[in-house]
Amino acid sequence: MSGIYLHIPFCKQACHYCDFHFSTSLKKKEELVKAIAAELILRKSEISDPIETIYFGGGTPSLLTIEELQFLITTIYENFEVIEKPEITLEANPDDLISAQEQSRSIFEQYQSIGINRLSIGIQSFYEDDLKLMNRAHNSEEAMNCLSVATQYFDNITIDLIYGVPNMSNEKWKSNIEKALSFGVNHISSYALTVEPKTAFASFIAKGKIDAPKDDVAHEHFKILVNTLEKNGFIHYELSNFGKPNYFSKHNTSYWLGKSYLGVGPSAHSFNGVQRSWNVANNTKYINSLQEETLPIEREILSVSDRYNEYVMTGLRTIYGVSLEKVRNDYGELYEVHIKKESQKFIDQGLLLITSETCHSSNRKTQKIFTTQKGKFLCDGIASDLFKV
Repeated sequence: MSGIYLHIPFCKQACHYCDFHFSTSLKKKEELVKAIAAELILRKSEISDPIETIYFGGGTPSLLTIEELQFLITTIYENFEVIEKPEITLEANPDDLISAQEQSRSIFEQYQSIGINRLSIGIQSFYEDDLKLMNRAHNSEEAMNCLSVATQYFDNITIDLIYGVPNMSNEKWKSNIEKALSFGVNHISSYALTVEPKTAFASFIAKGKIDAPKDDVAHEHFKILVNTLEKNGFIHYELSNFGKPNYFSKHNTSYWLGKSYLGVGPSAHSFNGVQRSWNVANNTKYINSLQEETLPIEREILSVSDRYNEYVMTGLRTIYGVSLEKVRNDYGELYEVHIKKESQKFIDQGLLLITSETCHSSNRKTQKIFTTQKGKFLCDGIASDLFKV
C-alpha cells in the first residue's frame, strides 16, 4: 500500500515559528492546483501499489475551495488504483472552518461529500497571548467554536498543540491539554516550539524581544503531556503523536514504517524505498515547469547507510522500535553489530531497552530496541549516536 501527499503552499499569514514553504499571496492558486494535477498525471507510473492514504498538507489546504479539493481527489482516482475506503486527511485552520461554516451548507458536510474523512486542525493553543505570539490567524474563541462544531460531523479529528512556549507555565500547559480533551478528540499531535533560522522567532530572540525556549521547560511539558494523555486512554505511538486505539494516523504511520509515498506540489518529498526525491520550493518555477510538462524535481539514490540511519531514527521515535533482524536482513550483519555495540551505553543509562519476542511465523526469537519512558524526549539525539556514517 502507498500514500499520496499534496503540498498546498498558501497561508493567510506567516506564523512566527514556521519555516515550511508557503506564500501569503493567493494570486496563483488556480494555476498551482492545475499544476499539481498535472504532476499527479505525469508521475502516475511511479506508484504501482494501491493508494490507501491521501493527505492534504501545507501551508493551509483549507484555503482551497471544495471544487479545487474535489478536482485533485478526482485526478487521483482517475490515475491511481485507490482502495475502497482510503484515509483522506485535510489540514485546516480554525478560522477557515468557522468562516466557511457560516455558509448555507456546512463546510464539514461538503468535505464529507468529496471523501475527506479525517481533519487535522491547527489549534496550537487555546490561549490568546500564545496565538498572538505565534502570529496565528485564528483566536481562542474560534479555536473552541471550531472544535465544538467539527466534532459533531467528524469522529476522526486530530489537533496540533505546541508546548515549550516562552512564559508558558506548567499549569497553563495542563489547561491547554485538558481543554483539548474536553472536546473528545481521539488524536493529538504535539510539538516542542523550536526556533528555526530565518523565521520571525529567530529574529525576535536575536533582538531580545522575546526569550528563547528553554529545553528544561519543554522537557517538563513533554512529561506532563505524556502522563496526562496516557491516563486518558491515548497511546503514545510516535514521539509527537498520541492516538486512541484505531485512531492512529495511517498516512504518517506509513512514513514511519518505510512505505512508499508520492509527494506532489512545491517542496513536496517522495520516497520509494531506495530513492528520495523533492520538488522545487518555488511556486512560479513549479507552475512554469508543469505547464511545459516537465517535472521540477531532484532525486537521490539512498545508500545503505542512509536507509539504515532513517530506519533507526523513525524506529526509535515510534512504538514499533528497531528490529535487529530487519537491520541484519536489510542492511547487513555489520550494521547489526554496530547498533548492538553503540546502543549498550544507552541501555546502561536506562534510555534504551532491548526486548526478545518469538516470531509466530518462524518460531524464532527476535530482538527489538526501544526508547524507555526516560529516553523518549532524547530519542533524536540517541538515534544520531547510533547512525552509521
